[in-house]
Amino acid sequence: MKILIRGAGDLATGIAARLYHSGHNILMTEREAPLTVRRTVAFSRAVYEGSAKVEDMEARLVHSLDEAYAVMGDGNIALIVDEAAEIRKEFCPDVVVDAILAKKNLGTKITDAPLVVGVGPGFYAGQDCHCVVETKRGHTLGQVIYDGAALPNTGVPGEVGGYTTERLLKASGDGVMEPLISIGDMVEKGQIAAYTGGEPVYAAMSGMMRGMLQKGVSVVKGMKIGDIDARCEKEHCWTISDKARAIGGGVLEAVQCYETAKGRFAIVMLAAGTGSRYGKDKLSEVLAGKPLYQHSMERLEAFCGRERFVVTGNAVILEEAKKRGISGIVNREPHLGISHSLQLGLQAVLREKPEVEGVLFGVCDQPGLKVSTIQKIWNTAAVRPGKIICAGKDGQPGNPVLWPKKYFRELLELKGDTGGRAVMRKYPEQVYVVEADERELKDIDRKEDMGSF
Repeated sequence: MKILIRGAGDLATGIAARLYHSGHNILMTEREAPLTVRRTVAFSRAVYEGSAKVEDMEARLVHSLDEAYAVMGDGNIALIVDEAAEIRKEFCPDVVVDAILAKKNLGTKITDAPLVVGVGPGFYAGQDCHCVVETKRGHTLGQVIYDGAALPNTGVPGEVGGYTTERLLKASGDGVMEPLISIGDMVEKGQIAAYTGGEPVYAAMSGMMRGMLQKGVSVVKGMKIGDIDARCEKEHCWTISDKARAIGGGVLEAVQCYETAKGRFAIVMLAAGTGSRYGKDKLSEVLAGKPLYQHSMERLEAFCGRERFVVTGNAVILEEAKKRGISGIVNREPHLGISHSLQLGLQAVLREKPEVEGVLFGVCDQPGLKVSTIQKIWNTAAVRPGKIICAGKDGQPGNPVLWPKKYFRELLELKGDTGGRAVMRKYPEQVYVVEADERELKDIDRKEDMGSF
């Protein structure tokens, strides 16, 4: 797959290594003046050296997408100076990994690619990315999070060789970086290791210099400029760290899970009900500052890598779907019940993608449903082929429901206002429930239901 990694520091390089060795094509972006301390194990130095070798891999600086394709075609990693990652619009990656490690989101959106992975604090899975990978050292390092965020930044670096804050060198003044020690050299506690803005920077411990900013780069007071390692293993200065490999493993897990499900499933949103119990067109009612149907449209937009459909007789909803790149299916006979909407959607999917292995059906009046819950359904379907996967609570099934292909014939035979629940009751042992909270599962049937949100 085509993978864009934002950032090319040492942790981003560990991520790139995992993905590169799994056969993916990697394009990385960096800022004009990289501030990578562990630069001997980072592809970011290709910005000012033209190329960078780390272990058995090489990244080469490029200036256009054509150059990037040529570099990747030669079996290397491409790197371009593009801090905002604007090249993604032309590259159209399968996956975007934000590995800038800024402790905040600098502009990555869940719609940037079919799979968007946020690395570390600053991202929330299901909102600005599809999943987050934990970066804090400890029991959960490298964990893939599909609902929520990574542990918050404490400001205290992780322990290496028994030391935390002491192992870091920080700029003592604003100005130009002037290192006195090279990466791989020994340094003694109290020794001047560098000057920043003409001010000396003293080592707070003895050990081996594992990282140091390059000469001439501009820094500000308090910025991290160096890293001392008490273990004094010279090989550690030139090889990817255990932390970077663990984080890279988490990203690879997310990427491989997406690749397993890629192209296999479609999603259909049903929005053709008459709203008889509500008393009027409920889908146009305003909830949390926008029409009810827009909540569903935004969820569909997050899954740009899937075939997406909405079944409705509402011209406004059809137009909204078109703007968001979602296929609209017109239901001119809503009085025929939910079975008719379901069948119109399924038939449209089969016309567009006859090889599809499953279709997820949802309803448009379920505003609390999270993107992360839909993502969990996709992930579950990838590892439990043939199961009917649905959201639910305490093992009780609800909506949405992902139907495998073997049940399509029975769905197409439903009549009137009978939905897929009738088919589910025939095969209870084939139903697998992805747990969701009650608010997600609640739908809007009556006006008083709006107060629940």
